Amino acid sequence: MTAPLPDNFPALVARAAREFGPSEAISDGDVSYSFAEVADLIDTASGALVASGVQQGDRVAVWAPNSWEWVIAAMAVFSSGAVLVPVNTRFKGREAAFVLNKSEAKLLFTVVGFLENDYVADLQDSGETIDSLETIVVLRGDTPDGTVSFAEFLQRSTDESLKEMRVRSAQVVGSDLGLIMFTSGTTGAPKGVMVEQGPIIKGFSHYARELGMRQGDRMLIVNPFFHAFGFNGAINPCFMHGATMLPHPVFDIESVLERIEQDKVTVFPGPPAIFQSLINYKNLDQFDTSSLRSAVTGAASIPVETVVDMRERLGFSTVVTAYGMTETHGLVTICAADDPPEIVASTSGKALPGLEIKLVDDNNQEVPKGSPGELLVRGYAVMRGYLDEPEQTAETIDSEGWMRTGDICVMDAAGYIDITDRKKDMFINGGFNAYPAEIENTMLEHPSVGQVAVVGVADERLGEVGAAFVVSAPSGPPDLKELQSWCKREMANYKVPRYFWLVDELPLNPSNKVLKTELRERAAINLAQEDK
Repeated sequence: MTAPLPDNFPALVARAAREFGPSEAISDGDVSYSFAEVADLIDTASGALVASGVQQGDRVAVWAPNSWEWVIAAMAVFSSGAVLVPVNTRFKGREAAFVLNKSEAKLLFTVVGFLENDYVADLQDSGETIDSLETIVVLRGDTPDGTVSFAEFLQRSTDESLKEMRVRSAQVVGSDLGLIMFTSGTTGAPKGVMVEQGPIIKGFSHYARELGMRQGDRMLIVNPFFHAFGFNGAINPCFMHGATMLPHPVFDIESVLERIEQDKVTVFPGPPAIFQSLINYKNLDQFDTSSLRSAVTGAASIPVETVVDMRERLGFSTVVTAYGMTETHGLVTICAADDPPEIVASTSGKALPGLEIKLVDDNNQEVPKGSPGELLVRGYAVMRGYLDEPEQTAETIDSEGWMRTGDICVMDAAGYIDITDRKKDMFINGGFNAYPAEIENTMLEHPSVGQVAVVGVADERLGEVGAAFVVSAPSGPPDLKELQSWCKREMANYKVPRYFWLVDELPLNPSNKVLKTELRERAAINLAQEDK
């Protein structure tokens, strides 16, 4: 029988080394490490962080795709007593620089050459100065001037720094700040969500239980590690149960199917779009997916037919849906493993043990079962707050500890919630939260854009995509194709609108706020006309 779960990551790694030592912890290309070997590598990397001047409480960022190096670097951050800052791999240089500056990151782990991107050059070309950043470690790829390779970095570890690391590691507790995960904010700038270590382990222990995770499982991890469901919902449960991590940097249908067959994948978390893409793939029958057993999905609605097909065509015996957000450590509700397909497809499950949820109206009064209301959450999953944003924190979490999610739900008599509407303006593109205010603020920097409003519209493959209504600047209207190209250079792809329409003016309410509801209706009409 395995030892009880600890409440912090250094202790979780140590427990995994003791309980699952010789078992394969990670498989990435030609690289394979056991849990014992991973623990040793983490110690070495943590010792190197100490030797590099990283102090307790310092922020260390990782801007890199899913890989074995990401796991080692991230877990080493916790053992050094520092705080992990994951950075979205789709960010451009300016966006990443904002995160690094806001978090005051002291050291950055990154890569050169991922999807032909040079993140180091992107930072340099951004024109932004990052005063706090002292060291850049390249996990993979060439090492430009002023950077150090991961192999060279590991060599910095000494007996003295390892001794200091062990002292710090022993002092880590579950209430310590673990990660600052940046999520785009409705004010237009990313917000740093401060989450603690203990709640992540506690919440996702229930998640792992519903998935039936066990030693020897092999989890394909397509969800990016910088995302709550990548780190919290994948790396973390694998250390809990002795499951093998199979990092996958980019979703590609055929490569994923090959990976499932070759690596005998048993557990696979992902948004609905991933599973729908696999199910609809014309050559699916050419691949052996019989090893698949458990899946968890969320972040978008999922048809009943998809749940059925996941079981019948892909071979999953367990399919569950879950709901969470970065501000709740990634998880609030989850379905049970034995829930029927109709429940899995039509709800996001019930609140985790130890969490309270309620639905309220615009007057903050609780609504009856079956009526729509905004979902509020209270309990251990609620974030510590937004980094250096006390006013926004107070607007989100009230004096009684209730956190406003901004999501509209209906709750049935059994406590299952159905998300009926997303945050007022936010849309979800392929599992990524996209906030129109942030997109609009960037687009307004284009010289030909006078005003702009962005809304989300339905998309069969990605769930939702952006549609931009553009009012010309006085100098003249933009070339819409050129504007789209400009957007692709200036922001992450999932933020770039799919559709662009020129309008004479934006519809406003009496308070001079843009009527996004009306624009969504216009978008639907425009798309219907284009389909004719």
